[in-house]
Amino acid sequence: MRLVLFGAPGSGKGTQAAVLKADLGIPHISTGDLLRAEIKAESELGKKAKAIMDAGQLLSDDIMLGIIEDRLSQPDAKPGFILDGYPRNLAQAAALDEVLARIGQPLDVVIKLEVPNEAIVDRCVVRFEKEHRPDDNPETVKKRLAIYADQTAPVAEFYAKRGKLKVVDGVGELADVTARIKAALNDAVAASA
Repeated sequence: MRLVLFGAPGSGKGTQAAVLKADLGIPHISTGDLLRAEIKAESELGKKAKAIMDAGQLLSDDIMLGIIEDRLSQPDAKPGFILDGYPRNLAQAAALDEVLARIGQPLDVVIKLEVPNEAIVDRCVVRFEKEHRPDDNPETVKKRLAIYADQTAPVAEFYAKRGKLKVVDGVGELADVTARIKAALNDAVAASA
């Protein structure tokens, strides 16, 4: 299974990906986690990424695609993967499709988690207080939501036109949202059979 978990920052992509990773036996590839690892390692990329992320901005498409392509080339991603946090704009979606076609691993489905902005801000405030992630600061979250609405939301239509998009209500108990995602995955598998 090759899938993208898609939605606004704080919509629950990472939480759901962790559950699905265990159930599906495929790696969860989070651009946020990859970037935070670079920041922690204080690599050159990490230093640049930290400054950009702390300002509530997104990294360039070329940087992100390179990170993703490198990760997808690792052996554990051959049977499938869960992408979380990528693609974030139409150019990234088109470039990702090209990379996946080149490596022979086209996407099976894109799951979009629908969560109202007010709920996202509330979730991120709680996460900020627990984990102290700078990108979860309430003001930064509001900036990220505005960028999402402008740049990332149109990606849903990109995948809808390709018959890959499944929209799932991301509000509710963890197990309920997971059950909705699994039902959407089953629908996608049945449709492609």
